[in-house]
Amino acid sequence: MTKITMAIDGGARRIGVARTDAGRIMALPVATLRRERYGGHLDEIVDLATKYRADDFVVGLPLHLSGREGRAAQAAKRLAYDLAEASGIPVWLVDERLTTVQAHADLAAAGREMRLRKDVVDQASAVVLLEHVLETERRTGSRPGRRVDVKDESAHN
Repeated sequence: MTKITMAIDGGARRIGVARTDAGRIMALPVATLRRERYGGHLDEIVDLATKYRADDFVVGLPLHLSGREGRAAQAAKRLAYDLAEASGIPVWLVDERLTTVQAHADLAAAGREMRLRKDVVDQASAVVLLEHVLETERRTGSRPGRRVDVKDESAHN
């Protein structure tokens, strides 16, 4: 049985979504969603999870280089908790330090102009995050990060 994982890179304005292929070899870009003030983006993510038959999610946790959590990490934790609650699908928070930097570098190497990158950089960041997850699983046999427990409300504070 194949297991499809979807990766979520939650930015302040946009949310990048990627998924694994059926063989869990590659990470594929799926969509860039507009972050909605009242959570409409959650419905869109759940719809995509249904469409691609996702078994679980990884949500990027943007820690500071020191490992400390800032506002962006708190927002990612809220998104992960809300997504777990809305979808009923397991959600994992995974350290995503430097994924956006790597995504910009990858897009630049592909010849994408800076002004055109903003529309796809969140998707590319989700791909980088998911590639990290797949590589870690292949190397260690276990998933990086920690699972979100919807019963533990402190997880999203």
